[in-house]
Amino acid sequence: MDFKKFSEQIPKIKNLPLPGRDAHYKMAPEIRIRELEDGKIVKKNPKKAGVMALFYPDQTYRTNLLLIMRRPYQGVHSSQVAFPGGKKEKGDATILHTALRETYEEVGVCPEKVQVIRSMSEVFIPPSNFEVQPYVGIYANPTPFKVQQEEVEHLIEVPLHMVMDNTYLTSQILSTSYASEIEVPAFNFNGFTVWGATAMMLNEMRELMKQVL
Repeated sequence: MDFKKFSEQIPKIKNLPLPGRDAHYKMAPEIRIRELEDGKIVKKNPKKAGVMALFYPDQTYRTNLLLIMRRPYQGVHSSQVAFPGGKKEKGDATILHTALRETYEEVGVCPEKVQVIRSMSEVFIPPSNFEVQPYVGIYANPTPFKVQQEEVEHLIEVPLHMVMDNTYLTSQILSTSYASEIEVPAFNFNGFTVWGATAMMLNEMRELMKQVL
């Protein structure tokens, strides 16, 4: 989609009710849904994090979404596809400040150049005990991204038409931090698998955007 048209239409999601859990569950493994429904997963002083779903024009002025591949590390989210973002720090006044700060640190996007459209539903991630607040933002006049080499393996630039097209919905057999060899709903964008909390957040955004685009 042409970015001008996208940037005119996307603010309409501001006043729409959030699909929340219904949208999240469509991208959650059955075992995780059962655990949530049975009350087996309980939040215990979760750490807070903020992430940014950043939409921007490419060189042909078509709309893209920015994702990142995290570097391998000793943790449950090693080498996973994610939105730019991270953990709330003491100096962060709000979770939105966290999302903007982390986006700047990880991919070099200055906070003042991001038009924040709205927040989305929080997602709790039991394996790492994080409660993540996602935001939707527009980066209308992008400059080259600057990758934080310590945390980001590389950038994944996804055309909007792929985000919105159900053709890219799939499932894979994965071993996660909580189960081995289970079927997991996912998106497949040019060979990159988006699953877990990122897929859940992305699906909620998709369901909102389908109402206005």
